[in-house]
Amino acid sequence: MTQTQTESPESGSLDYDVVVLGAGPVGENVADRTRAAGLSTAIVESELVGGECSYWACMPSKALLRPVLARADARRLPGLSASVQGPLDVGAVLARRNEYTSQWKDDGQVQWLESVGVDLHRGVGRLTGPRTVTVTAADGTRRVLTARHAVAVCTGSRALLPGLPGLDEVAPWTSREATSAQAAPGRLVVVGGGVVGSEMATAWQGLGSRVTLLVRGKGLLSRMEPFAGELVAEALTEAGADIRTGTSAASVTRENGVVVVVTDTGERIEADEILFATGRAPRTDDIGLETVGLEPGSWLGVDDSLQVTGQDWLYAVGDVNKRALLTHQGKYQARIAGAAIAARAAGAPVADGAWGAHAATADHDAVPQVVFTDPEAASVGLSLAEAEEAGHRVRAVDVDLASVAGAGLYGEGYTGRARMVVDLENETLRGVTFVGPGVGELVHSATVAVVAQVPVARLWHAVPSYPTISEVWLRLLEAYRDA
Repeated sequence: MTQTQTESPESGSLDYDVVVLGAGPVGENVADRTRAAGLSTAIVESELVGGECSYWACMPSKALLRPVLARADARRLPGLSASVQGPLDVGAVLARRNEYTSQWKDDGQVQWLESVGVDLHRGVGRLTGPRTVTVTAADGTRRVLTARHAVAVCTGSRALLPGLPGLDEVAPWTSREATSAQAAPGRLVVVGGGVVGSEMATAWQGLGSRVTLLVRGKGLLSRMEPFAGELVAEALTEAGADIRTGTSAASVTRENGVVVVVTDTGERIEADEILFATGRAPRTDDIGLETVGLEPGSWLGVDDSLQVTGQDWLYAVGDVNKRALLTHQGKYQARIAGAAIAARAAGAPVADGAWGAHAATADHDAVPQVVFTDPEAASVGLSLAEAEEAGHRVRAVDVDLASVAGAGLYGEGYTGRARMVVDLENETLRGVTFVGPGVGELVHSATVAVVAQVPVARLWHAVPSYPTISEVWLRLLEAYRDA
C-alpha cells in the first residue's frame, strides 16, 4: 500500500486520493502524474495493463506496417529495388509483432506501476456512487475503493460494429483481430475507409492478402485534406487492392468457412475474413455511470481540464470524452488532468485558460496525426474546409513534394503533396498536411508552428537543412509569398 492510502478493516474498503478506471496509456499517465504530485493512487484494470494501444492498436499495427513500408521505400531505390521484389517473410513479421506486444503479457507494465507506487486492482471497476468504485475480481470477490479527491474514467473505446443480421455468427474481425491475427488471410474484405481501414488494408495487402476495401463515402481518410485519401487510394490500387467507393455491406454470412458479402448494389464478394473498421463507441456502458446521474454507454462531456460536466470530482480522459481518439492526444490529456487534479487537491490555482498548464487546448486547435500507409499522411490543426467552416479567413497554399531535392533522394518516382493553411488575420498557421513517403517525421515541426502560433514572417528564419524533405517548408513559404 502507498504511503497515504489507508484500509478500513471493518468494511474491507480502501481509501485513496485518486482512483483511475482503466490502465491503458491514458490511465497510466494520469496515475503517474498524480503519484508524482504525492497523491495516493489506485488503478483498476479488467484486461491487460497497457491497454488497447499496447496490444491491439498502435504497437502491433505499426509493427505489421513497418516492413511493408520499408520494402516500398527500398523498391524506389536503384541498386536496391531488384533485391526486394519478392514477398515478405510473413512469419518473421508476425513474430516481431508478437514481440512488440510482449506476447500479450503485461508483466513489464505491471512492474512499471509498482515502480511509481501505483496500486493495481485487477477486475471490473464500477462507480457505485460519488468518489466510490467497486472492483469485482475474476473470482467474484469485491473491494470498495474510495477517492478523497478524484476518480478518473480512462476506459477508452471499443470497435463499433454495424447492426447487420447474423453478424455475430460470421465472427468478423475488428481492429483487435486485424492486429493480432497469426496468419495472413488469402482474401480480406475491409469495410471502412478511415485510418484503421486504410492502415490494415495496407498491412495485409503487403503481407500477401488480396484486399477488397468497401468505402461508404467518396474516398479514403475523409477527415483529412482530400488529396490525402486520393494519394493513398492510388497507391493501394497500384499494390493490388480493390477499392470500391460509395459501397456498403448490405449482408454478411459465412458459408462453409467462406465469408460472403453482398453489397448495397447487389455485388457478391467472397473472402476468408472480413474486417469492420466502421467507428468506435465509448467503453462506458457498464461502469456505473447511472449511480452518479450520467447515462451508461455515453461519451462523457468535459471541460478543458478534463473534469466531467457537473461533477467536481469526476474526470474523463482519453477516448471516453470523444475530443480526439488518438493515443498521444489521450496521454496529453492525462498529463493535463493529472496536473489539474493535483492542483485542486492542494488548493492551488487552476490555470485552465487557453494554453494553460491545466487546459487541454491542443484538442481544439492542434491535434497531430500520422496515418502509416504508403504514402504516409500526416497532419496537424485544421484542414482548409474545417478552417473555413469555423469562420476563419484563411488561404491554403499547396506544394508538390516531389519538387524538393530531399524527396528525389529519398526514392525514385517520389509522389507527395503538402498544404499549409494560413490565417490571414494574423498570418499564423491554422493547419498543415503532408502526404508522401517518410513524412510522418515532419509533422512535429508543423505541430510546434501551429501550437506556438509562429508568424509566417518568423518562419522564414527557420532554415531547413539541405537536402532534406523538410525543405518543403521553404517551398510552402515561397508559394504563400508569391500567391
